[in-house]
Amino acid sequence: MRTHLALFLDRTDAGKQLATALSAAPRPDIVFALPRGGVPVGYEIATAFNLPLELLMVRKIPAPGHGEYGIGAVVDGATPQIVLNDNAMSVAGVTQAYIDAQVAKKLKEIEQRRRRYAGERSPLPAAGKSVILVDDGIATGGTALAGLRALRAAGARWITLAVPVAPPEGANRMEADADAVVCLHRPTKFRAVGEYYEQFDQISDDIVTALMKSAAERV
Repeated sequence: MRTHLALFLDRTDAGKQLATALSAAPRPDIVFALPRGGVPVGYEIATAFNLPLELLMVRKIPAPGHGEYGIGAVVDGATPQIVLNDNAMSVAGVTQAYIDAQVAKKLKEIEQRRRRYAGERSPLPAAGKSVILVDDGIATGGTALAGLRALRAAGARWITLAVPVAPPEGANRMEADADAVVCLHRPTKFRAVGEYYEQFDQISDDIVTALMKSAAERV
């Protein structure tokens, strides 16, 4: 049921609205989507500009014994990147051996998910490219921030973050790591991302796989 907060019919509608907002920007080379929710949004942008659609998977590195407290992240790609929070690491008192073990574990998880979504196709490199990073919305922004920093470390020439909705402070936080931030709505009294969609069903692995297959066949 539609609520008074709804700004988008679904992720497809959000992607089409973002594509319109991005039409005046310089033409990018690749659209990177954060799965799973960012894939339908990114698919519409990639389709509108006839660009390749790529996945950017972020896996949190948890503090020992505290699975919800992230001390960094592993981000996939042609050259996987490790993004660490030095302050969080210091508070958690983690060792390099722990980080190495977690990175190996998360890279294995990423490899399994990528194979499920994209088969044996190698990730597209971001180095030297103008890229768009897409998600279906920002709440805390931790995942998007890790993605931005990983793309920068991978050598992306220009990075645009494109999201349908985010709280003002969340969108502003991204501006230090992105060259441009396109956010359609920044509600001052932000609620959960799903509150701004009429339909916000969970995206299945099958949907991600189908969209990635369709995108690969188009370009």
